[in-house]
Amino acid sequence: MKRESVESASVELSVRIPSPGGDLMLSHPVLPASGTFGYGEEFEPFLPPGTFSAIVPKSISVESRPGNPPPRAIETPSGLLNSIGLQNPGLDLFVSDYLPRLQRYGVPILVNVVGKNIEDYCTVVEALEGQELIRGYELNVSCPNVKEGLRFGLDPEATAALISAVREKTSGVLMAKLTPNVTDIAEHAVAAQSAGADAISLINTVRAMSVDWRQGRSRIGTDTGGLSGPAIRPIALRMAWEACQAVDIPVCAIGGISSAEHILEFVSVGASLVQVGTHLYREPTCLPEILRELQELLAKEGICHLDELRGTFGGLSDRLPGRSRPVP
Repeated sequence: MKRESVESASVELSVRIPSPGGDLMLSHPVLPASGTFGYGEEFEPFLPPGTFSAIVPKSISVESRPGNPPPRAIETPSGLLNSIGLQNPGLDLFVSDYLPRLQRYGVPILVNVVGKNIEDYCTVVEALEGQELIRGYELNVSCPNVKEGLRFGLDPEATAALISAVREKTSGVLMAKLTPNVTDIAEHAVAAQSAGADAISLINTVRAMSVDWRQGRSRIGTDTGGLSGPAIRPIALRMAWEACQAVDIPVCAIGGISSAEHILEFVSVGASLVQVGTHLYREPTCLPEILRELQELLAKEGICHLDELRGTFGGLSDRLPGRSRPVP
């Protein structure tokens, strides 16, 4: 029997991420996916970047990176194939030019960090510690578009070693971004948690190809790229569910999310947060409408807080408030 609806405005969407330096409280569960948001400036004509509860900017490495040769992205059926190659200005220029802009948006920043080795990751984190509004780091161990991109992500022991080393450098939130290009995502999630990660995010893009058979070459500047968008959402949902079953730290789900319905699917399998990526290219102003729909959908089900839905997959009639339990 369904509980009476509640007012949508009273539905609470806040999320808490525990960390050694203190809990990170977010007003709602939606973040931009790194690589699709740049460093915020591109979004200013469409949406105040601070509308997101936290910002995950484009990856930062110690040195500047020019990225992969063009063409770098093409549309595919229900998706986008990209091979950007982690182009970024490097640590020094990020601190001097890009970080001040991000700080103006007034919301927590989770810096996406990449590196060729453990020392690179530690160098970036050490340099950013204590900077205003930097509340943590998303350690990218899963990019399929650079030579060393999966060096850590394909080996749970290497992932654990990296997280352990970075953990010593910060008390902020450590989120490990995992790859879908493994056979057992739960093993990698457990390794990340055991090494000191406060959260995990998944999935990164799926390694894929598009070829021009007449020319005998790839349609992008590298042989393979990373597939994102609606085509990978069922994969992401399955992997998020498997990860949520394996760990008890927050899981941030990524992959083809473009609506409030999609977010609630991921929450129902256990996710605490989501990142919206490819959809932002199509609808850069989508966030306010998604948040409104989130509250309306939950209110119609008599749910007052997002936490009430989390992890109810497999027993929804038992666990939603106001639902009668089946007779044993």
